[in-house]
Amino acid sequence: MAIDTCIFDAYGTLFDVTSAARQAAEDEAFPALADIWQKLAAEWRDKQLQYTWIRAIAGEHCDFWQVTQNGLDYALEVTGLAGDDALRERLLKLYWELSAYPEVSEMLGTLKDAGKATGILSNGSPEMLQGAVSSAGVGRLLDHVLSVESVGVFKPDTRVYDMVGRAFGCEAGNVLFVSSNGWDAAAATGYGFTTAWVNRSGLPMDRLPWTPEHVLDDLSGIPALVERL
Repeated sequence: MAIDTCIFDAYGTLFDVTSAARQAAEDEAFPALADIWQKLAAEWRDKQLQYTWIRAIAGEHCDFWQVTQNGLDYALEVTGLAGDDALRERLLKLYWELSAYPEVSEMLGTLKDAGKATGILSNGSPEMLQGAVSSAGVGRLLDHVLSVESVGVFKPDTRVYDMVGRAFGCEAGNVLFVSSNGWDAAAATGYGFTTAWVNRSGLPMDRLPWTPEHVLDDLSGIPALVERL
């Protein structure tokens, strides 16, 4: 079946989750962050994701803003920056204004010009996603912004992927699902979507029951991929 709907994960896929720590590190008010911002960003992201998985398995859902704060608090402690309330506040504020990757607007515009439906499917809370979409200026290029808060469980629970069919009125076989998280793209493959993993860091493939069908270095190749499918 031809692809008529293109769905994107948000954090790390459309929006650069390292940009908050990078921007804060450029602020002279936080000199201690300058040399370790990359470690803090990595620890923050890893714990943020781990906490979503644990909460999904345990049936203890909270919104993504809570796990984002919990992940940051862990990252601040492990990097020796716990107790700097001003830094914590600055990092959290910047997370609502994450930078989009440079190719995002053109890529989405090309898909829309080709008549494709586009949307986000994310663990993020509706308010967080609205902040990121508005900051990036891509709202006009998205038909739907779907948050897991509608079903009360994080990815990769199948109830999350079910949201796409309900919102877009499409079959799974007509969907290209794109994520920078290999595990997310893999789970979406198992669900029945055609999938693309945006592997910006050149990571190895996860050892899971499924694998992403396509692997790209960034999002710029998505329109050409859709055209071939």
